[in-house]
Amino acid sequence: MTKFKLILAALLIMFAVNLSANAATIGYADFQKVITEYTFARNAYKDIDNKLLELQQYVIDKDKQFKAIESPIQKKTFEEQIQKEFKTKEDKIYTLKTQKEKIIKDNILAASKAVAAAKKLDVILDYGVVYAGGVDVTNDIIQYLNTQKK
Repeated sequence: MTKFKLILAALLIMFAVNLSANAATIGYADFQKVITEYTFARNAYKDIDNKLLELQQYVIDKDKQFKAIESPIQKKTFEEQIQKEFKTKEDKIYTLKTQKEKIIKDNILAASKAVAAAKKLDVILDYGVVYAGGVDVTNDIIQYLNTQKK
């Protein structure tokens, strides 16, 4: 009976060692901080904000021109023209924003994968879903991103 207990204890120890060897290593990052401190993202969002300010100024200028028009027919024609121009400008800004956000997302994904591989992490989660444990790799991802060409 003691021989059986000894074998069982040895098997349990081997099983426990095997489980700990296969345990997933988890990393986490504050991706909002990553975006805030990623130079390319900061510049991209600043560029988009500038384009939106230009669009706002365009509307203000056109409103002044609209108020100066006397004829109701000319006002209607002017308004239709401005609506088309505004829509075109707005669409360009939306397209620019979408393109920049895709680049940012792809770069953050690539940086996360590179950091995970370098740190031998199985997964990197957003810090909001990790209550305890794990390895904070936020600054590693930011550093990786800011040292890349793009």
